[in-house]
Amino acid sequence: QVQLVESGGGLVQAGGSLRLSCTTSGRTSLWDGVGWFRQAPGKGREFVATVSWSGGSAVHADSVKGRFAISKDNAKNTVYLQMNNLKPEDTAIYYCAAGSRESALARFYDYWGQGTQVTVSS
Repeated sequence: QVQLVESGGGLVQAGGSLRLSCTTSGRTSLWDGVGWFRQAPGKGREFVATVSWSGGSAVHADSVKGRFAISKDNAKNTVYLQMNNLKPEDTAIYYCAAGSRESALARFYDYWGQGTQVTVSS
């Protein structure tokens, strides 16, 4: 079994920054890709970023390129999402997920965290 726990969400003004953390535990051999997705009220789940746990390659959604950055610390079993220049449209619940490979598609992820709320005020 794999457990994912997100933290770091909160309320921030537009233009501010937050860093989300996703701490993993359990059978880490079951996955290699770790991704961040978000879901705003009344909308579907949206891909944000993903990284390969073994290789380090990363992909970011066009909507966050240049503002968000995904990174990992293998020693701490933790994946981060640094979010800068936040906008009100970034308001959502942010989820961490783990799967067999890095992908922008949610269906490739088997394990999900409980989510952390990010609210950006204008």
